[in-house]
Amino acid sequence: MTTEHTTTGAANSAFFKSEDWWAVWLGLLIFILGAGQIWNLDLLGWVSRFSVWIDPEQAVQASSKSFAWLNGIESAVITYLFVLVITTAGAYFMGSRIRNFALGFTVMYWITVGTSILGNYAYLAATPNSRDAFHISWSLSLGELGFVFALLVGLIIGNFFPKTAQFLSDAAKPEWYIKTGIVILGMSIGIQTIGALSLAGTVIVRGICAVVEAYLIYWPVVYIVARKFFRFTPEWAAPMASGISICGVAAAIATGSAIRARQIIPTILASVIIVFVAVELLILPFAASYFLPGEPMVAGSWLGLVVKSDGGAVASGAIADTLIRNQALQQFGIRYQEGWVLMATTTSKVFIDIFIGIWSFVLAIVWSVYHLNSKRAAADTSYTVSKREIWERFPKFIIGFAATLIIIFAAGYIQPDIVKAAKAGAGQANLLRGVFFSLCFFSIGLVTNVRQLWHAGLGRVIGVYAVALLGFIIWVGLIISWIFYHGVVPPVV
Repeated sequence: MTTEHTTTGAANSAFFKSEDWWAVWLGLLIFILGAGQIWNLDLLGWVSRFSVWIDPEQAVQASSKSFAWLNGIESAVITYLFVLVITTAGAYFMGSRIRNFALGFTVMYWITVGTSILGNYAYLAATPNSRDAFHISWSLSLGELGFVFALLVGLIIGNFFPKTAQFLSDAAKPEWYIKTGIVILGMSIGIQTIGALSLAGTVIVRGICAVVEAYLIYWPVVYIVARKFFRFTPEWAAPMASGISICGVAAAIATGSAIRARQIIPTILASVIIVFVAVELLILPFAASYFLPGEPMVAGSWLGLVVKSDGGAVASGAIADTLIRNQALQQFGIRYQEGWVLMATTTSKVFIDIFIGIWSFVLAIVWSVYHLNSKRAAADTSYTVSKREIWERFPKFIIGFAATLIIIFAAGYIQPDIVKAAKAGAGQANLLRGVFFSLCFFSIGLVTNVRQLWHAGLGRVIGVYAVALLGFIIWVGLIISWIFYHGVVPPVV
């Protein structure tokens, strides 16, 4: 009886204290509000839309004509208050210091508003076909630069203004923000799936195959490199292999827990991973758009397989989506539908996240049965693996992502007339997804303390990551993405 109550209590606690579950709750709330369009209820029309601009007064507007009476500042303030309330509720239940969170979030939000506005300046963001509308003769066509600016500002504050970084630290939750964004993304992908059912099925099936093939190669190679060439113990090598090859911080932590490694190990690995993710964000989306404008789905899948965090990968996919569509329009005169490159990235990342739970379970069995870490196994001979452990390691935000995708897809399939209204709602929800993505970028930069990393003497860990990433992960990921996505292109507008 006591055990049953304890288990139930722990489960109920997890529903309200888990970052993954709060990503589900917030994402589903926004999904429901966006779906109000199906019943002619414009519940998100006040959300800020950041537009490409020459006149600063046109930089921020309410997303719906029904709220045209709001000016840009008023729309941004209402959006801020809404996101502040829902995130503060989550932070409260997750045990954050509410005052510190709210103050830090306020500063972060308005910084990302500034970076979003700057990133949409016409000379930076206007596509070639829209230059005439802004009366300009040239532009860089680098949409989504606001994300990059947010990352850079976070890096500057995190590394040169430690007191400010400490003040903002309670609100810097990159994985929570990106997971919430991914749940919201499910609605948009559901709409896209209805419009191009056969292509969406192809993306999903090929994404699963690419993930399985890539990580059957990645993990053992990273493990061997760490053990044989850098002389790490299995306790270090296993979380390192998972973190570098599967999905960054989450995989390193899950694997460390599965094999009962010391807490310091995944903590140190997380620091290294975050630094590399920050560097990858600044380089790989632009490399993808430069070298792969004719293979947009290859580029999307490649980023999903190479960038080692949910936040970094999906954010990279968002940047690459815009850059590649601009390149395709400029070079080939083809206007690809928005979101498909990001869909390829997200699909890869979602199945990688599922792989975390599976792989952690496998490693727990291996460590338990074969006593690879013999001293720790001998000290805890009662260690067994249960179904509950699989559930605990499963990334819960994927449930929210799948729920939004399946619900909107099923509704649209049964009643095609609702697709147009649902698409409008998904567009408004996606604006909030952009808010969470910006917060994620800024948070990644903020928590990336490069100096602290070097002072900790982590040269060997960095060496493993550099050798693995530059030596084979980038190239194997590209080859596998090419095998499964070569010739697959998004629908044309």
